[in-house]
Amino acid sequence: MAKILGIDYGKVITGLSITDNEQIFAFGLDAVPTKKLMNFLESFLSHEKIDEIVIGLPKKLNNQKETLIEKDIQIFINKFRIKNPKILIKRVDERFTSKMAFNTMIELGLKKKKRRKKVILNQISATIILQSYLAKKEKKIN
Repeated sequence: MAKILGIDYGKVITGLSITDNEQIFAFGLDAVPTKKLMNFLESFLSHEKIDEIVIGLPKKLNNQKETLIEKDIQIFINKFRIKNPKILIKRVDERFTSKMAFNTMIELGLKKKKRRKKVILNQISATIILQSYLAKKEKKIN
């Protein structure tokens, strides 16, 4: 079974996560500068079998799409689909993932200096996005 890749797309840094082979658990993978994301994915996909990608869907509290970053995400998705037409792309509501990731960092005992690093925050957010997708997928099966 192929793995699923999770993406927390950001203006500057994009967090990445990945599942285990059985698609049960999500793990932090990396956080890369967004301007280098396509190159990273091209290299990564050349040696890792991925048939599905889950990308966070930024929404406001009133359930409307957050249009500023969503335009950038749509551009990324269109470019990605051209290069990788066989990989499915799913979207998952990402409201509160940054807050949840920050709280996770506190619970892990990370010092203030480390908690300021967006790299760690984005990677944890990507993991939360992917794990929530896996949970929804599991509910549909049962």
